[in-house]
Amino acid sequence: MRKSGGGAKSIRVFLVDDHPLIRQALRDAMRRERDIEVCGEADDRDTALKGIAAAEPDLAIVDLHLRSSDGLDLVRDLRDRHPKVLSLVLSMQDESITAERAVRAGARGYVSKQEPAKKIMEAVRKVLDGEIYWSEKAAAQVASRIAAPTRSAGGSIEDTLSERELQVFEMIGLGMSTAQISETLRIDVSTVETYRARIKEKLNLKSGSDLLQMAIRWSFGRKNR
Repeated sequence: MRKSGGGAKSIRVFLVDDHPLIRQALRDAMRRERDIEVCGEADDRDTALKGIAAAEPDLAIVDLHLRSSDGLDLVRDLRDRHPKVLSLVLSMQDESITAERAVRAGARGYVSKQEPAKKIMEAVRKVLDGEIYWSEKAAAQVASRIAAPTRSAGGSIEDTLSERELQVFEMIGLGMSTAQISETLRIDVSTVETYRARIKEKLNLKSGSDLLQMAIRWSFGRKNR
C-alpha cells in the first residue's frame, strides 16, 4: 500500500478482465472508496504481467476467462513471480468447483460477478487483511468436500483439467458443437479442437465418442450434487 495525499495508506488494485464494461464498473465502485485506487488494468495474461510488474499493486482482481488465456494461469504466475501481489478471482463460473480451484492456484478468494459492489469491496478488504474470502455458497461447498474427501480425491476431473479445459468439457457435456463452443467462448474453432485433444489426452480417452459420454456423465453428475 502507498500513502495518499492525506497521509493514509491507499490500497492499489490492478484489474484483469477482458470485458471493458466490467472493468469500468469496478473502477466506478472503487472511486467511491477513499482508500482504494485502481493503478492499472489489462485484458489478457501477458499485458497483466507487464502492467503488474510496473505498477506494483497490492491486489490483482482477475477474471478466469481472459481474452487469450486462462485466468488461473495468471493467478499461478502471480503466486510464483510476484508473491507480494495478492489475487482475488472475480468470475461468473460456477462457484461449486471454481472457488476451490482458484484458491488452490494461489488466489486469496473468489467472488461471483453477480455479487453487488459492496460484497466485492468486502472481499478486497478481507483478502488484504490476510483472510481467504469465500462466499457463503463456496464455503458450504468446500466444507462438503472436506467432509466427504473421497468425492474430490486426487485424479478427479476438476483437478486434472485446466479452467478453460473444464469449461470446454462442460459445454461438450451439454451437447454443444465445436462451432457453438467457439462462438460462445469467442475463440477459433481450431483452438476448441486443441482443447478437445488435450482433454482426451489428460483423461486417457481414445475417441470423440468416449469424450462425449464422459462429459455428459460429468455434467449430469454436477447437476445432481
